[in-house]
Amino acid sequence: MSWHSLPLFVRLAGRPVILLGEGEAADAKRRLLKRAGALASGEDAAAALAIVAIEDEAAAVAAVARLRARGVLVNAVDRPDLCDFTLPAIVDRDPLLVAIGTGGASAGLAAALRQRLETLLPAGLGALATGLLAARGAIKARYPEGGDRRRALGAAFAPGGALDPLGEAASVERWLAADTAVEAALVTISLASGDPDDLTLRQARLLGQADRIFHRSDVPAAILDRARADAVRVACDRAPGAAAPGLSIDLSLGMPTG
Repeated sequence: MSWHSLPLFVRLAGRPVILLGEGEAADAKRRLLKRAGALASGEDAAAALAIVAIEDEAAAVAAVARLRARGVLVNAVDRPDLCDFTLPAIVDRDPLLVAIGTGGASAGLAAALRQRLETLLPAGLGALATGLLAARGAIKARYPEGGDRRRALGAAFAPGGALDPLGEAASVERWLAADTAVEAALVTISLASGDPDDLTLRQARLLGQADRIFHRSDVPAAILDRARADAVRVACDRAPGAAAPGLSIDLSLGMPTG
């Protein structure tokens, strides 16, 4: 399954971004750029990004053409076919940001999802992120190997874990002080169907944490796409076992066994 865009977080503090247009749409984009520390600039600025919020269709199309001819990436407000990039709806838990994009299909849908997530994500998520940054050196010292570190963090972030981001206020210091060793494990998942929407919450969580996935050849790519991007994928008739460290998943299609 291919994406329409690659989501990116771009540091713009002190950098110019071209902003063309007047009115409510331009003002909204100007406020967004200000929060990112960017310098809203005119068309002649030496910038890599531009936002065109011009109401007149012909003028907007002409401005986009001029900017693209210079190699500038353009967002054209309310004109998704002219956009090289889109601006997402944002849930702010500084320094944690959650961005929701639809590729220009529906800004209203993105906004509705943002509002829903605002009620679900605790206000303390920012403090958790800040605590993890402050403890980065201590975490690396406790788990020198990258794989061990990722597995330990994955277990801590799991529902009910010591650092569950949706749970009670978490303490990175207490988590580091506890015995958080992660053992090798092999989990068998028998899928109810090849539709990723039929994955249970537990199955989706395990796929997102897996180090390696042993799967049958008939498991659809749409299911495998739900796994960690850097998880090892092995097409085989049978999983060899859980001798390797971390989480291995034996994945097949078939009626669940319960």
